[in-house]
Amino acid sequence: MNWNAVWIQPEHDMGDVVPVYEKQFSLSKMPVRAMLHITALGVYEAHLNGKRIGNFVLAPGWTSYYSRLQYQSYDITADLAEQNTITVTVGKGWYRSPMPGWCDSSYQDGLRSWPAGLLAELEVTYEDGTTETIGTDSSWSVAESATRFSEIYDGEQYDASKDFSAARCKVHVLEGPWDSLIPQEGAEVHEQERISPSGIFTTPAGETVVDFGQELTGYVELSVDAKCGDVIALSHAEVMDRDGNFYTENYRTAKAKLHYTCCDGHQTWHPHFTFFGFRYVRIDAFPGGVALAKPENFTAIVVHSEMKRTGHLSCSDPLLNRLFSNIIWGQKGNFVDVPTDCPQRDERLGWTGDAQVFVRTACMNYDAEQFFTKWLADMAADQRDDGCVGHVIPDLLQAPYGSAAWGDAAVICPWEVYLAYGNPQILKNQFDCMKGWIDYITGSTKTPYLWTGGSHYGDWLGLDAPSGSYKGSTREDFIASAFYAHSTELLIKAGHVLGKDMADYEALYEKIIAAFRAAFPTYGTQSECVLAAHFHLTEHPQSAADQLAKMVKEAGNQLQTGFVGTPYLLHVLSDYGYAELAYTLLLRKEYPSWLYPVTKGATTIWEHWDGIMENGGFWSADMNSFNHYAYGSVADWVYQKAAGIHTVEDAPGYAFVRFAPVPDARLSWLTASLQTRHGLVESGWRQEDGKWRYEITTPVDAEICIGKNTRKVAAGHYIFYSQM
Repeated sequence: MNWNAVWIQPEHDMGDVVPVYEKQFSLSKMPVRAMLHITALGVYEAHLNGKRIGNFVLAPGWTSYYSRLQYQSYDITADLAEQNTITVTVGKGWYRSPMPGWCDSSYQDGLRSWPAGLLAELEVTYEDGTTETIGTDSSWSVAESATRFSEIYDGEQYDASKDFSAARCKVHVLEGPWDSLIPQEGAEVHEQERISPSGIFTTPAGETVVDFGQELTGYVELSVDAKCGDVIALSHAEVMDRDGNFYTENYRTAKAKLHYTCCDGHQTWHPHFTFFGFRYVRIDAFPGGVALAKPENFTAIVVHSEMKRTGHLSCSDPLLNRLFSNIIWGQKGNFVDVPTDCPQRDERLGWTGDAQVFVRTACMNYDAEQFFTKWLADMAADQRDDGCVGHVIPDLLQAPYGSAAWGDAAVICPWEVYLAYGNPQILKNQFDCMKGWIDYITGSTKTPYLWTGGSHYGDWLGLDAPSGSYKGSTREDFIASAFYAHSTELLIKAGHVLGKDMADYEALYEKIIAAFRAAFPTYGTQSECVLAAHFHLTEHPQSAADQLAKMVKEAGNQLQTGFVGTPYLLHVLSDYGYAELAYTLLLRKEYPSWLYPVTKGATTIWEHWDGIMENGGFWSADMNSFNHYAYGSVADWVYQKAAGIHTVEDAPGYAFVRFAPVPDARLSWLTASLQTRHGLVESGWRQEDGKWRYEITTPVDAEICIGKNTRKVAAGHYIFYSQM
């Protein structure tokens, strides 16, 4: 849009205090339409005549700010009066908070140097067709707000005991960013649900703790009767330690605290410019003493990007159902405008590796098309001229190199979003970025047609890692070259969808495959077997799968894979005749397994299989998130292989569905449903009179494979039986 407004900033630096801007104006007649366009250098909350404008939490959202700063447009026609006051409070948010807290970031330092800038423009249209514009300019004023401190990692301080707005100051015009302004693209972040505490208890250390019974992302709302000057102070945590005491070491430098100074009487408040990942809240101060705190004083508000739930899984095993729930909560907790690795510690960054691992599952659980479309646009914006893609998006880390399986998100994520929803626009948007990543690998490798050299995360957190290392034992050149091949193949497929000539990349792909087979004729780890078979890098995928099954059995039916091998592990086993072993891994309760954290009380997915060890101790303090969604990608296997719901590449978005369910006698029943662009897809099976009973619903033409029998069917509801 063509802005008439100008950027404004406070006349004086207010330090950590959050400023609140104000504009009073009158209307001689009531308009037929009034649109407010607004954004800020930070996160804002706007009010008209005391009423909140919109429901967007942490607006304008987190983007690659140097290239893309969203503005929002709100229809406020119904809320205007003759005399009006607009107020806008601007917190630091992602723009100006110090982040990440665990390393230097020149990228973020540049953003932090900006003031709390505001840009807003009200377009008023009257019945006679005339218009009026009211925008930010030097006529606005600014004051200190009651929010005395607010940052993403450290929390928020609010003082309701005083009125700070009386001391208003002038504003100055700011030479703020213009070229980066874009209309809202992403899914807005909203308050989604409210959770009451399951109880309040006293720890062995004598501290008073509120338990919400579920790890979540959001904040706590306070509701109390108090005297002016009383203080409520809260600290957040994910878990208790082995002695039952409040534990925050894994938050690293993130303080994650709230401090609220009360006014007189009954009051309700929650933070507005920050969020936390937590299950437990320690009461550090409370009116009259912490012993007076009651559960009804606290409500947890869950915050995440607006996404429609589309996928559901359930079965006869309560532990598996809890795992399915944990996967959903992990996605909700980490889909806060960008796909973060974790929502609690001094990180909360859009790690590309985690996103590509989970993208297929994410697009089954929820309608995440808009969410990923926006984030991938930020990836393209932050991509270097040589095609390198950062480890996190927005790229705060500015690493001088790209890492295999992380940068490959540039190719894998658009392709999976396309398969999930059938919209080629995502491929059109991202094709240059996808191609640029492949060209980066080609130009940076030390060995033609392989990817050797450089620095990579490897099979991150692989259980076969050498002592003192986070990286599994799988060869980094093996992983890098495998993903080079895989991403090149996906780029070719994307190009064909778009009608592009991909002959050069097809020739490149054939050379990569030939070079890979010559360089890596044998496989030494579970993850190497997985990648060789799943990416069809070997002439003999069955042999690779056989070796994988043997290695799993020799390890005591244990997985040893990390971030790059685990997402595909069960797929390879079930695809090549080892479905029973795949189920054995899925149903395993002992460490390491998906169900081990469930037996330890997990309500989200852990970063480490043994985040809490058998003895009650912790794996580590520096790298131990209890809400880390990546290993939740196992839901992809349950949807696709256990329930048997497959999308087809030449009919993406479930325009045609292939059903190939694979039951297991250790479960008496399992069911999955998926709301697609074409309607509801359902697939389930149960044991019935010594047989398997399959019940399938398809809204489109489909192929149903039961055992060795394959049938082509039209849209409808079907029941089949087979021998157990």
